[in-house]
Amino acid sequence: MSFFRKSFASLGIGAAKVDTVLKHDVLIPGENLPVVIHVQGGATEQQIDNINVQLCCRYIDEVPVSRGDSEHRKEKRPQTCVLATWSLPESFVIGVNEAREFDVNLELPFNTPVTIGDAKVWLETYLDIPLARDPKDTDTLTVRPEPLMDGVFTALENAGLRILQVECEAASGFDLPFVQEFEFVPVSGPYHGLWRELEVVAYRDSDGLQLWFELDRRLKGISGMLSGFLGRGELKRHCHISAQCTPTEAGQQVLDYLDQTT
Repeated sequence: MSFFRKSFASLGIGAAKVDTVLKHDVLIPGENLPVVIHVQGGATEQQIDNINVQLCCRYIDEVPVSRGDSEHRKEKRPQTCVLATWSLPESFVIGVNEAREFDVNLELPFNTPVTIGDAKVWLETYLDIPLARDPKDTDTLTVRPEPLMDGVFTALENAGLRILQVECEAASGFDLPFVQEFEFVPVSGPYHGLWRELEVVAYRDSDGLQLWFELDRRLKGISGMLSGFLGRGELKRHCHISAQCTPTEAGQQVLDYLDQTT
């Protein structure tokens, strides 16, 4: 009986299970992500070599596609980026129906996408079990802007701009293979009737917040062009906000900067 239980467990039947529980519902980039990892033993004793955790997100990239002809084509396809990995190098044996839990503090990277629009961020937890299918748990995360970016968003909203679209688009020249673009449209206030739309890309590090802007005053939109400009190094409209600024100061600095370019 023990042999069959072990054989089934290697296929994932009656094997140990893992469940990651988030201590906070809303997460902020740059802050700690406290979680509790629950491991529940199965129908047979199993060796756990490691517990691996990955922070993942989705972004869009243009990839070559083949349709059986010689024409070279590209299509926009969703890609997965692993933003960060953590490992609990603690080998242990989980007994039959035994329950164990691990309290872990993970740091959410600064440039974890804000989960607005189509942005998706999730946590994947794996048990590393030798010669067996690794049990897995997936948890969707809700990520809100870090304080400086939140101050910028608040200032833009108070100036009559609303977020129309948010996308994670492939771009070169950054630590990650993508940037997150925020597209705003003026619905009231001083920019209404002056701009058609405003695109913003943000990059945060320990020194502060870097912002790139693209304004559209034309009838034809510019949606989706900002990441391409960044990748080619053609976009010059750039603003840096020091990490020492308050959120209110960050928002005012951006409004002052945009007023100079209008």
